Amino acid sequence: QVQLVESGGGLVQAGGSLRLSCAASGRTFSNYAMGWFRQAPGKEREFVAAMTKSGSRTYHADSVKGRFTISRDNAKNTVYLQMNSLKPEDTAVYYCAVKYTMQTIYYTRPSDYTSWGQGTQVTVSS
Repeated sequence: QVQLVESGGGLVQAGGSLRLSCAASGRTFSNYAMGWFRQAPGKEREFVAAMTKSGSRTYHADSVKGRFTISRDNAKNTVYLQMNSLKPEDTAVYYCAVKYTMQTIYYTRPSDYTSWGQGTQVTVSS
């Protein structure tokens, strides 16, 4: 089982930036596809970004495309979410997730993932 710990959330003004980190332990990190999701109060968990296990392919939700970037450092067992030009509607709890896979594909549904972090709060003020 992979353990995930997110960090980097906080309060930021609209237009600002944050970088979220998700540190993984317990298994060979390079065998896992990674994803970021978010959940605002009263809403369902929403896909944000995903990356293949090698990092060769990424996919971002339309709502964050051009502003957010997912990346990973397999040597550090860490995945990142760089968030720029933040908007109040980005306010949510952000979660990272992993899925063990032998394929070079990414996953966009919460049900695809098998391990989740505890979440980190991102609040964007207007």
